[in-house]
Amino acid sequence: MITPQYPLQTHNTLRLHSQAQWFAAPTTEAELLALLQEYAPQHAITVLGGGSNVVLAEYLPGLVVHPCLHGKQCLRQEAGKVWVAVSAGEEWDQVVAWTLAQGWQGLENLSLIPGHCGAAPVQNIGAYGVELADVLESVTAIHLATQEKKVFSVEECEFAYRDSYFKSVAPGEWLITELVLRLNAQPEALKLGYGDVAEAFARLPEEEQHAEGLRQVICAIRSAKLPDPKQLANAGSFFKNPVVAAAQHATLKEQHPNLIAYPMPDGQYKLAAGWLIEQAGWKGHQPDGIGMHSQQALVMVNHRSDAVAADVEKVAEQVKASVWRQFGVHLEQEPLALPRVL
Repeated sequence: MITPQYPLQTHNTLRLHSQAQWFAAPTTEAELLALLQEYAPQHAITVLGGGSNVVLAEYLPGLVVHPCLHGKQCLRQEAGKVWVAVSAGEEWDQVVAWTLAQGWQGLENLSLIPGHCGAAPVQNIGAYGVELADVLESVTAIHLATQEKKVFSVEECEFAYRDSYFKSVAPGEWLITELVLRLNAQPEALKLGYGDVAEAFARLPEEEQHAEGLRQVICAIRSAKLPDPKQLANAGSFFKNPVVAAAQHATLKEQHPNLIAYPMPDGQYKLAAGWLIEQAGWKGHQPDGIGMHSQQALVMVNHRSDAVAADVEKVAEQVKASVWRQFGVHLEQEPLALPRVL
């Protein structure tokens, strides 16, 4: 069913006023293909998943497709590994909980990340030392213009930090329908590289120091730091953690001894964007009801019921300018601006 002039305020977690020229929420691949065959030749197609990592324009011309493809299943299990297929419309955190309930390890560090599975490869979602690329076997997607179906290997996805082939090389060209995840069927060493996670995990009773226990730790930490989008409109982390050369890091560290940074395998350093934003005076600063959260400066929040994309973009530019003036570091927006201008 296609609905004309469809309001999208409840389809994005920033709760921005937006309207689709046409809107459809296909529940099967056959329905999806029929839509694309009818609309793709003459109209723009925008794919919108859970809306947790997007900034929607006031008007989206053409057809907005909201994939409601559901399903998850174990494909095979061998040599201590298990391969799991999940459909694009599944909520990511529900999949994390389901895999752990089956005794499969690997997604616990990615707990409580909002959004649908279909959007996860676009951003190469990550948290607490784990990225989707670490546990992904393949991505199945449909080319919007030609309806070609293709299975992408991890290498073909061209994953990088919060980036992928689908985001930077072929933005807006593919609709992801399914992921295959490669998980551990037997317990392995947990990823405890972040100090606050390791400390909280160590405080657990010994019988709770397992993957499910780590999930609970991460859920508690994220809940304490990040506002629930159902309670306060936000799109999670609004800026990527910038990566700088070793020389620039050394200069910044000399000027700002409390600088928070993490060494990268290639010799560069990843800076904590939240720390930079807080030092620039933006933590809790919300001019006209839009700004950075009082508990986590990296999260942009929206208290207004009438906000549009231009209001968010204005604040984002002000934050970037402040950080640039103080540190000479460029911040890059993490949520995608839709529709994309190609």
